[in-house]
Amino acid sequence: MNYNKKSVEDIDVKGKRVLCRCDFNVPTKEGKITSDKRIVAALPTINYLREHGAKVILCSHMGKPKGEFKPELSLKVVADRLSELLGVEVKMSKDVAGEDAKRLAAELKDGDVMLLENTRFIKGETKNDPELSKALADLADIFVNDAFGSAHRAHSSTAGVADYLPAVCGFLIAKEVGIMGKALADPARPFVAILGGAKVSDKLNVINNLLEKVDTLIIGGGMAYTFLAAKGYSVGTSLLDEEKIDYCRDMMKKAEEKGVKLLLPIDTVIAKEFPNPIDGPIEVETVPSDAIPEGFMGLDIGEKTRELFAEAAKSAKTVVWNGPMGVFENPTLAKGTIAVAQALADSEAVTIVGGGDSAAACEQLGFADKITHISTGGGASLEFLEGLELPGIACLQDK
Repeated sequence: MNYNKKSVEDIDVKGKRVLCRCDFNVPTKEGKITSDKRIVAALPTINYLREHGAKVILCSHMGKPKGEFKPELSLKVVADRLSELLGVEVKMSKDVAGEDAKRLAAELKDGDVMLLENTRFIKGETKNDPELSKALADLADIFVNDAFGSAHRAHSSTAGVADYLPAVCGFLIAKEVGIMGKALADPARPFVAILGGAKVSDKLNVINNLLEKVDTLIIGGGMAYTFLAAKGYSVGTSLLDEEKIDYCRDMMKKAEEKGVKLLLPIDTVIAKEFPNPIDGPIEVETVPSDAIPEGFMGLDIGEKTRELFAEAAKSAKTVVWNGPMGVFENPTLAKGTIAVAQALADSEAVTIVGGGDSAAACEQLGFADKITHISTGGGASLEFLEGLELPGIACLQDK
């Protein structure tokens, strides 16, 4: 896949209507936004378009309304917050690409901003329906995709609309593609990847693809126990993907053949049962990974493993991390994830954290500004690491 895509800086937007797909899928509680991080992340592209005289038409999805109007998933809260952040009124249409959207789009002056209603209120959005793509395209002269978090989905507002309009990326996607694309295509070495999270099955293709590229692959989190089982260790009642034991054996063999170091936990924090409630107090002990007793489950990496993984991260020139090392929602079981976040923060390497829980961990710990790049898209960054083509990026014009 060609990652060298045209951006808003490569085209003339003055006086043009620009449809800009953002990721405004923000968390809300009782009708109030609880984190406006994604809205703030879109501001550089919106401000650039305004300053260069474009008529800006923003669009996004929010939640999973499944093609019907749900007042609690209306983007009205986003329009209000955007108005505050931009210091201008952001008008909002009552529909996605209907009469109200057309009327507001026609009234825009250079530098004005409007927002369409939640694109997923229309059934055709997730089906990439050409009729909806065409209706969205009819509102504008140019399409800008700046929603990396949705770039792995071929929907009308992320990919389909590019069939009808010249399409380029905004600053957010340009940054994601620039940093992650380079890390995978031409990384500074040693290149270390750290994978965690619960299931091997979620990361099958990621492991396979990264073994072609990295010098060291580190595996922690719940998925490590299937690898440990593949080594013939007993893992007690730990999370185990029975059907993937052979796959893990194949991957360990592949690593050996490719000369890739594959690091697994050497000690494990265990408990009798999963914490309930998730953040409640829990009694734990640490044992070697090849000696997890019957009736106990592994829930985090032990101290020796934390040192081993941190050492590998510190000696790297490029580090990619996706997925926590344990049940990090529980303070007692967060030490492994904290140690990895700390190692990345202390590292001189190019450090890339792929969305979701790992990103949340870095932010909660206050390490975000010490990481080279925290990806805005969990699913999209995973597919990136799998080496898959992302439809929302593939549809953009090449430089």
